[in-house]
Amino acid sequence: MTPPPLRLGVDLGGTKIEAAVLAADGALRWRERVATPAGDYAATLDAVAALVARARAVTGGELTVGVGHPGTLGAAGLVKNANSTCLNGQPLQADLQALLGQPVRLANDANCLALSEATDGAGAGAEVVFAVILGTGVGAGIAVQGRVLQGPN
Repeated sequence: MTPPPLRLGVDLGGTKIEAAVLAADGALRWRERVATPAGDYAATLDAVAALVARARAVTGGELTVGVGHPGTLGAAGLVKNANSTCLNGQPLQADLQALLGQPVRLANDANCLALSEATDGAGAGAEVVFAVILGTGVGAGIAVQGRVLQGPN
């Protein structure tokens, strides 16, 4: 039986990009943080791709890739409402998938935070978890019964 793939999570922030690889049991296998290229979309894509390449080299395993990013994806798959303005209007998911040669899941970073806290963090077991990010930008997410509360914006 083939072991499940390792999971690579990327936190794409306004000042830093942090990546971590988790095994199926949640054990941390690798972690690295780099500065976010200020205002440069192409360099930001390259920085994420370089982290993925290093993670693959260190772990030697197949990786699924998920990216938490500021803002949301509009109907056309373009980022909107991101405080990292170079992301706005860009097809981030499509560009990362083309660059990495594999599927990439994207989600709002504050929603990722709320879900993480509801699943195995400070809010584990709570009916409703509200999480706020106060960093380069401000964002919030809500998890209800362990699921992200989604809306049009």
